Amino acid sequence: MADLSEQVKRLTDRLEIDDLLTRYTVALDTRQWNLLADVFTPDATIDYTSSGGIKGAYAEVAAWVEKALTPFTATQHLLGNRHIELNGDRGTGRTYFFNPSSLTDSSGAVTMLFVGGYYLDAFVRTADGWRIAERYEETAWFNSEEPLDVIAAKLAGG
Repeated sequence: MADLSEQVKRLTDRLEIDDLLTRYTVALDTRQWNLLADVFTPDATIDYTSSGGIKGAYAEVAAWVEKALTPFTATQHLLGNRHIELNGDRGTGRTYFFNPSSLTDSSGAVTMLFVGGYYLDAFVRTADGWRIAERYEETAWFNSEEPLDVIAAKLAGG
């Protein structure tokens, strides 16, 4: 059994990673794109292809995220269950997500889109705290009030 100081360190690490995951959702839902630099390492690899996004280096994907989410009237990136494994200054995680989002057209009609799945992350402790070094989004399901191709056309400005 770990001594008390090891247990406290482990709990502190878990809380810091929980804050890191929450910071990600706050950055997206408040459109504070600059906060993503406090979530990912500069050389992070991020893969959002399972939901129709891109895979690439942090800077490329961060720019894509801003462009992809800006058309939405509102988003909520909600996180649920977390399974975090730590090994010193590294760790892995599987975090459930549920993302309801709305699009409002020029007539004021709102279309809802719901996405659920998992973030599979590799964490690393840096001089600035815990960061995500790798993220793979595993989309489990989509549900929308309109067909996805209609929503995609709206997002593209069509």
